[in-house]
Amino acid sequence: MAEREHEHVRVVVIGSGFGGLGAAVRLRRQGITDFVVLERAGSVGGTWRDNSYPGCACDVPSHLYSFSFAPNPEWPRNFSGQPHIRAYLERVTDTFGLRPHLRFNAEVKSARWNTEELYWEIETAQGPLTADMVVSATGPLSDPQIPDVPGLDSFEGKVFHSARWDHDYDLRGKRVAMIGTGASAIQIVPAIQPTVDRLTVFQRTPPWVMPRADRKITRAEHWLHTKVPATRALRRQLLWGIRELQVSAFTKRPKELGLVQALAKAHMHRAVKDPALRAKLTPDYTIGCKRILLSNSYYPALAKPNVDVVAAGLKEVRGNTLVAADGTETEVDAIIFGTGFHVTDMPIASRVTGANGTTLAEEWKDGMEALRGSSAAGFPNFLTIIGPNTGLGNSSMILMIESQLNYMIDYLRQLDLLGDRIALDARPSAVHAWSAAIQQRMERTVWSTGGCDSWYLDKNGRNTTVWPGTTAEFRKVTRQVDLAEYQVLRAPARTRNESTDKTVEAAA
Repeated sequence: MAEREHEHVRVVVIGSGFGGLGAAVRLRRQGITDFVVLERAGSVGGTWRDNSYPGCACDVPSHLYSFSFAPNPEWPRNFSGQPHIRAYLERVTDTFGLRPHLRFNAEVKSARWNTEELYWEIETAQGPLTADMVVSATGPLSDPQIPDVPGLDSFEGKVFHSARWDHDYDLRGKRVAMIGTGASAIQIVPAIQPTVDRLTVFQRTPPWVMPRADRKITRAEHWLHTKVPATRALRRQLLWGIRELQVSAFTKRPKELGLVQALAKAHMHRAVKDPALRAKLTPDYTIGCKRILLSNSYYPALAKPNVDVVAAGLKEVRGNTLVAADGTETEVDAIIFGTGFHVTDMPIASRVTGANGTTLAEEWKDGMEALRGSSAAGFPNFLTIIGPNTGLGNSSMILMIESQLNYMIDYLRQLDLLGDRIALDARPSAVHAWSAAIQQRMERTVWSTGGCDSWYLDKNGRNTTVWPGTTAEFRKVTRQVDLAEYQVLRAPARTRNESTDKTVEAAA
């Protein structure tokens, strides 16, 4: 007989984007070093590693889209591009000594809760391990979604998703189809329009687009933010405060968005003179119902002679001809899908099996639910960063992530206070009450009343994605764990060596 020991750690973090790296930093700052970060790719960065398409940048100001504990006084622009954000995450990794905790090319194949020993059994591409606690920070924008289009397999040209950009394929002189008009597409279109022969944009629903107040940050500002950190902090506070004041219009008084909608229309009219094209590009829903996009170059690009806008989605592919839902036919050499991600059906959920022997995906088949955006009932010692109803429509997700990290640290603190071999399982009643309260608040929001169908909604039409409040409110409700909302699970009193940390394999 040959005996093999499974590695055991206190915490496993899944993913090394903002959520995963933030969790790692907070664990180390709390004095917890017995943890690993499992990353399926070969480097850190998450969505900012995967999305490297031309023109990729953040639509939240850089000084707000960064960790409060890792300010960067030298952001190059108000809205920095993907290379600078990815470089920032690499610096955070090095500055806080996270490299020893990282396991690259270690995709999680499965995670199963051991109800007797009260720990997680995890299978990865690098082998098995066990952990007292799992923090899932895979993020909702990590797994691209390509629609099932009839005939797509027969297409003889190049096909790829915006989040899996093929940098070896030269678009110059090609006839290109851009499928979708979301946040990625409005950055890609102006970036590739000057080089392609012809660009056809397939638009199911036009977005509302506002001007982008972007500019290069001056050397004087860099000097000031470096030498006088209070100025950097003040800038961040101002950016945060402005966005907090906007929340009530989205969540309570959508009619107040009328002025913003008028500004968006004026922005379009300045760039698009053709009335027929303007008609195609004008949404028929209230601004804010779908994500408001920022761009100064999208509308001008659409008005160029080599760009066509098809006001219908892609219906089928016949050889190299794309057929839209309105019957329009277009022959192209390449198809780029800007069709979003698996947000309300995150693939990681099908790999996580809880205390009842069911997967998270099965538990969430009628809609995602998690207590304070973090804990799902029946999944003890399992926390989700950027979980259900933690998304934002107007501010920085880093603020929400840091709030959930506060919750994670208090969760671990509570486990320590309760003793050895303890687990916390969110009570179903607490989860349902939290979710019901959110859905009640959601009824007044622009996401529910604005007359659109967005990726915020699941297949049942419920908004299980966005937080219907301010970031300050979310920070308050995630400041600490309320043990009354959890069941305390205790393992039989025996030592770790007597448990099933070891597996026995028959020798060949």
